[in-house]
Amino acid sequence: MNIVEIMTLGFLSEEPLCGYRLRKKMEQLQGYARAFSDGTLHSVTGKFVKAGYLGESFRVVNGRRLREFHLEQAGRDKLIDELSNADGYMLTDITKWSVVMSFLSVIPDEEKRREVLRRRLAVLDGDARRMYSDGEGPIDNDKLTDKYRIAITAIHDAEIEAEYKWLEKELGE
Repeated sequence: MNIVEIMTLGFLSEEPLCGYRLRKKMEQLQGYARAFSDGTLHSVTGKFVKAGYLGESFRVVNGRRLREFHLEQAGRDKLIDELSNADGYMLTDITKWSVVMSFLSVIPDEEKRREVLRRRLAVLDGDARRMYSDGEGPIDNDKLTDKYRIAITAIHDAEIEAEYKWLEKELGE
């Protein structure tokens, strides 16, 4: 599942929404630099209605027909499965990880939530602090010479350190 699909199910797990409000919530979570087109959202919601993940209803608001989506049990089950099994880029890419974390509480089983957090912690134990490459592999941070790359690396490292401490505390490890 891609990020738009997870956010669609995630936000609809909280409340029924029309497409416009759903898109605005996605943009707020991801930032306006990653705007989502109405066409992308329409494609996802249409596919999910056909799959039985979403239901839809129509009502008139201010003289306009409003299409509102709600999450069906099959959609909730799919979201729980996707979040519970998050791996790869869903754990290593900070943008994707922020989406997973935003909806992690949807997983009803505490131990399954903790398993996801443990997988993220394992990612942070790896090469997560090395951001730049020479084209063949990561460059150690102490080999950087550009002051702006050094700065962004320091900011990145501080974020990772804060998350690492939170994960250790949350997991009691």
